[in-house]
Amino acid sequence: MIPRVLTVAGSDSGGGAGVQADLKTMLALGVHGMSVLTAVTAQNSTGVQGAWELPVAAVRAQYRSVVDDIGVQAVKTGMLASAELVEAVAELLSGSDAPAVVDPVGVSKHGDPLLAASALDSVRTKLLPVATVATPNLDEVAQLTGVRVRSADDLRRAAGAVLEFGPRWVLIKGGHLTGDAVDLLTDGSEEHRLWAPRHDNRHTHGTGCTLASAIACGLARGRTVPEAVTAAKEYVTGAIAAGFALGAGIGPVDHGWALRRDAR
Repeated sequence: MIPRVLTVAGSDSGGGAGVQADLKTMLALGVHGMSVLTAVTAQNSTGVQGAWELPVAAVRAQYRSVVDDIGVQAVKTGMLASAELVEAVAELLSGSDAPAVVDPVGVSKHGDPLLAASALDSVRTKLLPVATVATPNLDEVAQLTGVRVRSADDLRRAAGAVLEFGPRWVLIKGGHLTGDAVDLLTDGSEEHRLWAPRHDNRHTHGTGCTLASAIACGLARGRTVPEAVTAAKEYVTGAIAAGFALGAGIGPVDHGWALRRDAR
């Protein structure tokens, strides 16, 4: 049976990030994607013009509807705007054996807040402890731990601070540093540094969502965490290289780049 992956995240009306990016990634990587909407945003290439979270009851109902009937081999979480949503999703994940990739979304690509300050403690104490892999970027690391990463030498310290909240693995994304794009994956004892060339392309909307979803796809296929993260890094690097202009601002990564390459 085709692997099944569930995204629990917000909708990006511009199609570059959020649930839309997650489902495109899942299609490109050959799994069946399913979704639980947590919020609706009015969003385009220039920013987020509005956001409306869904009631906790609606999120629970979507999750139970999918998982109880269809089943799931991996779950990816994204935008969870409030403490109530964070805690509800954490409770749902704790009742499942499926691996969970937690992307602790704090702000949009344009700097728009997507997580209430009052929800930070719930992310730390409820959501991160049920994560198989947590995938914070450097801004989210600072938001969650107070650790500010200024060079690749700081990645291990940042990872240690996030691991204290309980995820099995953490992937610290170093994309906001200068030079090559280096990420650090560790469980506290085993460590992997993943390097990729930095592409001179400003159209990177949806990078974090895409990477987390690609990791979930690998886990759903039975790959180990290091194998899944390595493959996901390769996929997202290609998607960034092929990112394209859309609208007046920052365009999206190209989720279908590998499909077109393979079709040649």
